[in-house]
Parts: sequence; C-alpha cells; structure tokens
Amino acid sequence: MKISQKGLYALQAIMTWGRRYGTETVKIRDIALDSDLPEKFLELILLELKNARIVESVRGAKGGYRLRRAPAEIKLSEIIRLVDGPLAPFGDADQLRSLIVTDPDHRALYGVFLEVRDAAAKILESTSVADIVGGASKSRKRSGAKKKARKSPTLSIVHESAEGE
Repeated sequence: MKISQKGLYALQAIMTWGRRYGTETVKIRDIALDSDLPEKFLELILLELKNARIVESVRGAKGGYRLRRAPAEIKLSEIIRLVDGPLAPFGDADQLRSLIVTDPDHRALYGVFLEVRDAAAKILESTSVADIVGGASKSRKRSGAKKKARKSPTLSIVHESAEGE
C-alpha cells in the first residue's frame, strides 16, 4: 500500500499530538522538530486537519494546537482519507466493483484486489492513534517486535482506460 509523503507527515504529526494529548498544546515548530518534518509543509497539513475538526488552535502565550478528540477516537483511516483520498492500493472499492462487472475476463483478479483493499481498509479503520502511540502496533504485538527494521515493499496498481488504442 502506498501513502503519500503528505499523508505520512500528517500521521506523524497526529502521533505527536497523540503522545501529548491532555497535557499541553503543541506549536507547529515543536511538531516539526519532534517529528523531523518541514514546517511550511506541516502548516498546509495542519490547515486540512483543522478544517476537518481533528485539531483545534488555542491562542495565547501557551497556545498552539491540540487534538479535538481523544487519540482512541481518531482512526488512521480518517487521516489517510482526509489527506490522500480513498484507502486503497488499487483504487476505490466502487471502481473495483465496477471492473468486476464490466471486465469478465479479469473478474477474479479484480475480486482479489477488492479483498486486499477491504483487508487494508479494515486494519486502518480499526487502528486508532492511541493504538500506535501507546507502544507497538497490533501486528507487532502479535508477531513479536523485530530489532532490525526492514523496508516494507510498496504495491501500487493503477487501472487506466485503454480508450483510443
């Protein structure tokens, strides 16, 4: 599954707010330093998060930004959909369902893609910010934490119309 750099930055910023939830507001500069993110780009992401009512601003000397809801109430899927659109390595579910109906020669293939999409969506929809800032992710808890991080493979498939060929 592929998440844009903007989506990754948004998730990293949300994690910073999640770790500090209930204790203080956080300035953009502090989030940028804490998560090693570009401050100007973070400002654009913050505007989207604020407009979506995920974060709120607090004015004054101790002002900054904070989560509007508890980290346990914010699902990763919500952030990814806001910043990147549909949660899918293969396009949105409606597009895949349409391909299953309109392309009988490849129906089984698109069915598999839909199952992968649904599995990824289910994981992201059931994982909250609290789940990932509270320690290891669910999958790491099940399989045991690895000492050496490995780069995960990225899968991205785009279906384009073959009109004009």
